[in-house]
Amino acid sequence: QVQLVESGGGLVQAGGSLRLSCAASGRTFGAYAMGWFRQAPGREREFVGTVTWSGSSTFYADSVKGRFTISRDNAKNTGYLQMNSLKPEDTAIYYCAADPRNRVNNYSPRQYAYWGQGTQVTVSS
Repeated sequence: QVQLVESGGGLVQAGGSLRLSCAASGRTFGAYAMGWFRQAPGREREFVGTVTWSGSSTFYADSVKGRFTISRDNAKNTGYLQMNSLKPEDTAIYYCAADPRNRVNNYSPRQYAYWGQGTQVTVSS
């Protein structure tokens, strides 16, 4: 059993910053890509970005490109989502997920085998 736990969400004013963490624990599995998704009320789960195991490849949704940065520390089995210049439209529950096939073009939730419980990010105007 693999468990992913997000943390770091909260309330922030527009233009502010937050850093989310995703800690992996439990059963050891091979090299995996870590993706981030978000879901606002009444909307579909939306791809935010992903990073491969080595950290050498990243891909971001156009809506967050230039503002968000995904990174990871494999020694700690932890991934990070740094969010800068936050906007009210960034308000959502943010989820991390693991793709055991370590794909770079993993835009769809169906490509991920493990999910965290989510953490709420609220951006006020």
